[in-house]
Amino acid sequence: MGQNGEIIIKIDGMSCGHCKAAVEKALRDVAGVITAEVDLGKKQAVVTGAAALSDLRAAVEDAGYDVVG
Repeated sequence: MGQNGEIIIKIDGMSCGHCKAAVEKALRDVAGVITAEVDLGKKQAVVTGAAALSDLRAAVEDAGYDVVG
C-alpha cells in the first residue's frame, strides 16, 4: 500500500465472533495498520493504514483463514 489508504480483503472461513476477533487482531498486528474491521456478513475486512497487501494476506492465512482473490 505504501501510503495511508483503505483496502478491502475478502476472507473465507469466518463464521462467528471469535473468527472476527482473531482476524482483526492478526491484521492489527501487521506493521502499518491503523484500523482493521471485519464484517462477517460480507466476509471481508476493511483495513486502513500503510501495510503491504502481501503482509495482510499472510496475517490472515497465518490466523487460519483464506483470502479470496
